[in-house]
Amino acid sequence: MSTGTLLAIVIPVAVVIVLIALAIFLDRRRRRRLRERFGPEYDRAVDEAGGRRAAEYELGKRQERHDSLEIRPLDPGLRDRYAREWRGVQEQFVDRPESAVHDADRLVTALMRERGYPTEDFEQQARDLSVEHGRTLEHYRAAHEVDRLSADHRATTEQLRGAMVHYRSLFDELLTDGNRPGSGRS
Repeated sequence: MSTGTLLAIVIPVAVVIVLIALAIFLDRRRRRRLRERFGPEYDRAVDEAGGRRAAEYELGKRQERHDSLEIRPLDPGLRDRYAREWRGVQEQFVDRPESAVHDADRLVTALMRERGYPTEDFEQQARDLSVEHGRTLEHYRAAHEVDRLSADHRATTEQLRGAMVHYRSLFDELLTDGNRPGSGRS
């Protein structure tokens, strides 16, 4: 076999191998970025979508939708008002735990709306929050489930207490997130 023929075979094979390696590298990097951004929500999306590719497509759509939202920081006066309201909700827990959990849900939803998140549908709220708050989203899901149970008076006091802790995790993130450099939109 001549050198020219050998090169005509080896060069395209080498190019194909390099392109495959590059595609694998880029796919792994994209997956790593999605895992870092969405946290535990990445695995949840994979389970719900029935596969990694479908989940990554869905997470990409969430990110696009989130980027189109006008998420804004809170001004200091509003942040203080929400913090005071939260303290009031916590104080009422001792005497009226079910009402306190319901009020915590209402307050988190109001804070989300204030920041610019749509709040019409819980599942859409969760998808929108997953982009920036994927690590605390499970807290929100768990708290919301307890709130649903408490509406039928089926939640235990321990579940209600846990719901308050869960709501607090997301509330704190929403309250302060827009005031960090580089987060949210102005």
